[in-house]
Amino acid sequence: MTAIADGNQRVYADAVRQHSRAIGFYAFRMLGNKDSAEDIAQETFLRLWTHADKWQSDKASMSTWLHRIAHNLCIDSMRKDRSSQTVELEDEIPDQRHDIEQQQEWDERQQRLQSALMALPERQRSAIVLTHYQGLGNQAVASIMDLSVDALESLLSRSRRALRTMLAELQDPERYKQTLSHLSNDKQAGHAGPGEQT
Repeated sequence: MTAIADGNQRVYADAVRQHSRAIGFYAFRMLGNKDSAEDIAQETFLRLWTHADKWQSDKASMSTWLHRIAHNLCIDSMRKDRSSQTVELEDEIPDQRHDIEQQQEWDERQQRLQSALMALPERQRSAIVLTHYQGLGNQAVASIMDLSVDALESLLSRSRRALRTMLAELQDPERYKQTLSHLSNDKQAGHAGPGEQT
Protein backbone atom coordinates (compact mmCIF):
# COMPACT_ATOMS: atom_id res chain seq x y z
CA MET A 1 0.00 0.00 0.00
CA THR A 2 2.93 2.31 0.58
CA ALA A 3 3.90 1.79 -3.05
CA ILE A 4 0.36 2.62 -4.19
CA ALA A 5 0.30 5.71 -1.99
CA ASP A 6 3.58 6.71 -3.64
CA GLY A 7 1.95 6.41 -7.08
CA ASN A 8 3.28 3.02 -8.21
CA GLN A 9 0.85 2.12 -10.99
CA ARG A 10 2.15 -1.43 -11.45
CA VAL A 11 1.49 -2.35 -7.80
CA TYR A 12 -1.92 -0.67 -8.04
CA ALA A 13 -2.80 -2.65 -11.18
CA ASP A 14 -1.77 -5.88 -9.44
CA ALA A 15 -4.03 -5.05 -6.48
CA VAL A 16 -6.96 -4.33 -8.79
CA ARG A 17 -6.46 -7.65 -10.58
CA GLN A 18 -6.25 -9.51 -7.28
CA HIS A 19 -9.39 -8.04 -5.73
CA SER A 20 -11.63 -6.87 -8.59
CA ARG A 21 -13.60 -10.11 -8.94
CA ALA A 22 -14.44 -10.30 -5.24
CA ILE A 23 -15.44 -6.64 -4.99
CA GLY A 24 -17.53 -6.79 -8.18
CA PHE A 25 -19.28 -9.95 -7.03
CA TYR A 26 -20.06 -8.43 -3.63
CA ALA A 27 -21.49 -5.27 -5.23
CA PHE A 28 -23.63 -7.33 -7.62
CA ARG A 29 -25.06 -9.45 -4.79
CA MET A 30 -25.86 -6.26 -2.88
CA LEU A 31 -27.37 -4.24 -5.74
CA GLY A 32 -28.67 -6.90 -8.14
CA ASN A 33 -27.63 -4.78 -11.10
CA LYS A 34 -24.48 -5.31 -13.16
CA ASP A 35 -24.04 -1.68 -14.22
CA SER A 36 -24.42 -0.41 -10.66
CA ALA A 37 -22.05 -3.10 -9.40
CA GLU A 38 -19.43 -2.04 -11.95
CA ASP A 39 -19.78 1.58 -10.83
CA ILE A 40 -19.27 0.57 -7.20
CA ALA A 41 -16.21 -1.51 -8.07
CA GLN A 42 -14.69 1.33 -10.08
CA GLU A 43 -15.29 3.81 -7.27
CA THR A 44 -13.83 1.37 -4.73
CA PHE A 45 -10.59 1.05 -6.70
CA LEU A 46 -10.48 4.78 -7.36
CA ARG A 47 -10.49 5.24 -3.60
CA LEU A 48 -7.75 2.64 -3.28
CA TRP A 49 -5.64 4.83 -5.58
CA THR A 50 -6.50 8.14 -3.92
CA HIS A 51 -6.68 7.03 -0.26
CA ALA A 52 -4.08 4.26 -0.04
CA ASP A 53 -2.27 6.21 2.67
CA LYS A 54 -5.29 5.83 4.97
CA TRP A 55 -5.11 2.02 5.10
CA GLN A 56 -3.75 0.74 8.41
CA SER A 57 -2.34 -2.74 7.92
CA ASP A 58 -2.40 -3.48 11.65
CA LYS A 59 -6.18 -3.01 11.75
CA ALA A 60 -7.42 -4.67 8.56
CA SER A 61 -6.21 -6.64 5.55
CA MET A 62 -6.45 -4.99 2.15
CA SER A 63 -9.40 -7.25 1.29
CA THR A 64 -11.27 -6.22 4.45
CA TRP A 65 -10.49 -2.54 3.81
CA LEU A 66 -11.71 -2.71 0.21
CA HIS A 67 -14.87 -4.57 1.22
CA ARG A 68 -15.60 -1.90 3.81
CA ILE A 69 -15.33 0.81 1.15
CA ALA A 70 -17.57 -1.19 -1.21
CA HIS A 71 -20.04 -1.91 1.60
CA ASN A 72 -20.41 1.79 2.44
CA LEU A 73 -20.76 2.72 -1.23
CA CYS A 74 -23.45 0.05 -1.75
CA ILE A 75 -25.43 1.20 1.30
CA ASP A 76 -25.21 4.83 0.12
CA SER A 77 -26.31 3.83 -3.38
CA MET A 78 -29.32 1.86 -2.14
CA ARG A 79 -30.45 4.65 0.14
CA LYS A 80 -30.15 7.28 -2.59
CA ASP A 81 -32.13 5.49 -5.27
CA ARG A 82 -34.06 2.43 -4.16
CA SER A 83 -36.26 2.61 -7.27
CA SER A 84 -33.31 1.82 -9.55
CA GLN A 85 -32.66 -1.59 -8.04
CA THR A 86 -33.40 -4.47 -10.35
CA VAL A 87 -32.82 -8.17 -10.02
CA GLU A 88 -30.87 -9.76 -12.84
CA LEU A 89 -29.79 -13.31 -13.44
CA GLU A 90 -26.18 -13.86 -12.52
CA ASP A 91 -24.06 -14.58 -15.55
CA GLU A 92 -22.06 -17.39 -13.96
CA ILE A 93 -22.43 -20.89 -15.40
CA PRO A 94 -21.80 -24.24 -13.76
CA ASP A 95 -18.34 -25.77 -14.30
CA GLN A 96 -19.82 -28.74 -16.19
CA ARG A 97 -22.30 -28.63 -19.02
CA HIS A 98 -25.86 -29.52 -18.11
CA ASP A 99 -28.69 -30.37 -20.38
CA ILE A 100 -31.30 -27.69 -21.04
CA GLU A 101 -33.66 -28.82 -18.28
CA GLN A 102 -30.91 -28.87 -15.66
CA GLN A 103 -29.64 -25.48 -16.82
CA GLN A 104 -33.11 -23.97 -16.52
CA GLU A 105 -33.48 -25.42 -13.04
CA TRP A 106 -30.11 -23.99 -12.01
CA ASP A 107 -31.03 -20.56 -13.45
CA GLU A 108 -34.32 -20.59 -11.55
CA ARG A 109 -32.54 -21.38 -8.28
CA GLN A 110 -30.13 -18.50 -8.88
CA GLN A 111 -33.03 -16.16 -9.63
CA ARG A 112 -34.88 -17.18 -6.48
CA LEU A 113 -31.76 -16.74 -4.38
CA GLN A 114 -31.00 -13.29 -5.79
CA SER A 115 -34.64 -12.23 -5.37
CA ALA A 116 -34.59 -13.35 -1.74
CA LEU A 117 -31.28 -11.57 -1.11
CA MET A 118 -32.59 -8.35 -2.64
CA ALA A 119 -35.64 -8.49 -0.36
CA LEU A 120 -33.53 -8.58 2.80
CA PRO A 121 -32.85 -5.31 4.64
CA GLU A 122 -29.51 -3.80 3.63
CA ARG A 123 -27.55 -4.81 6.74
CA GLN A 124 -28.84 -8.38 6.69
CA ARG A 125 -28.03 -8.71 2.99
CA SER A 126 -24.52 -7.41 3.48
CA ALA A 127 -23.87 -9.74 6.43
CA ILE A 128 -24.99 -12.77 4.42
CA VAL A 129 -23.04 -11.84 1.30
CA LEU A 130 -19.83 -11.01 3.16
CA THR A 131 -19.80 -14.22 5.19
CA HIS A 132 -21.32 -16.79 2.83
CA TYR A 133 -20.28 -15.52 -0.60
CA GLN A 134 -17.14 -13.51 0.06
CA GLY A 135 -15.88 -16.06 2.58
CA LEU A 136 -14.79 -13.48 5.14
CA GLY A 137 -14.53 -14.35 8.83
CA ASN A 138 -16.85 -12.87 11.43
CA GLN A 139 -14.14 -10.59 12.81
CA ALA A 140 -13.48 -9.09 9.37
CA VAL A 141 -17.19 -8.71 8.59
CA ALA A 142 -17.84 -7.09 11.96
CA SER A 143 -15.06 -4.61 11.18
CA ILE A 144 -16.45 -3.89 7.71
CA MET A 145 -19.95 -3.31 9.08
CA ASP A 146 -18.79 -1.46 12.20
CA LEU A 147 -20.40 -3.98 14.56
CA SER A 148 -19.26 -6.08 17.48
CA VAL A 149 -18.82 -9.78 16.69
CA ASP A 150 -21.76 -10.64 18.98
CA ALA A 151 -24.00 -8.13 17.18
CA LEU A 152 -22.93 -9.55 13.81
CA GLU A 153 -23.74 -13.09 14.91
CA SER A 154 -27.19 -11.96 16.04
CA LEU A 155 -27.70 -10.19 12.71
CA LEU A 156 -26.57 -13.27 10.78
CA SER A 157 -28.95 -15.50 12.72
CA ARG A 158 -31.92 -13.30 11.81
CA SER A 159 -30.69 -12.94 8.23
CA ARG A 160 -30.46 -16.71 7.70
CA ARG A 161 -33.94 -17.27 9.13
CA ALA A 162 -35.41 -14.57 6.90
CA LEU A 163 -33.59 -15.89 3.83
CA ARG A 164 -34.73 -19.47 4.44
CA THR A 165 -38.31 -18.28 4.91
CA MET A 166 -38.30 -16.26 1.70
CA LEU A 167 -36.71 -19.03 -0.34
CA ALA A 168 -39.39 -21.43 0.86
CA GLU A 169 -42.19 -18.96 0.27
CA LEU A 170 -41.10 -17.92 -3.22
CA GLN A 171 -43.12 -20.95 -4.32
CA ASP A 172 -46.19 -19.22 -2.84
CA PRO A 173 -46.47 -15.62 -4.15
CA GLU A 174 -49.11 -14.56 -1.60
CA ARG A 175 -47.09 -15.76 1.39
CA TYR A 176 -43.99 -14.17 -0.12
CA LYS A 177 -45.77 -10.80 -0.36
CA GLN A 178 -46.79 -11.10 3.28
CA THR A 179 -43.19 -11.79 4.29
CA LEU A 180 -41.94 -8.77 2.33
CA SER A 181 -44.61 -6.60 3.94
CA HIS A 182 -43.58 -7.82 7.39
CA LEU A 183 -39.91 -7.07 6.70
CA SER A 184 -40.79 -3.62 5.40
CA ASN A 185 -42.87 -2.85 8.48
CA ASP A 186 -40.10 -4.01 10.80
CA LYS A 187 -37.61 -1.85 8.97
CA GLN A 188 -39.81 1.24 9.17
CA ALA A 189 -40.42 0.64 12.86
CA GLY A 190 -36.67 0.42 13.41
CA HIS A 191 -36.73 -3.06 14.94
CA ALA A 192 -33.21 -4.22 15.72
CA GLY A 193 -31.34 -6.23 18.25
CA PRO A 194 -29.22 -4.57 20.93
CA GLY A 195 -26.05 -3.01 19.61
CA GLU A 196 -26.82 -3.25 15.91
CA GLN A 197 -29.22 -2.38 13.14
CA THR A 198 -31.28 -4.52 10.80
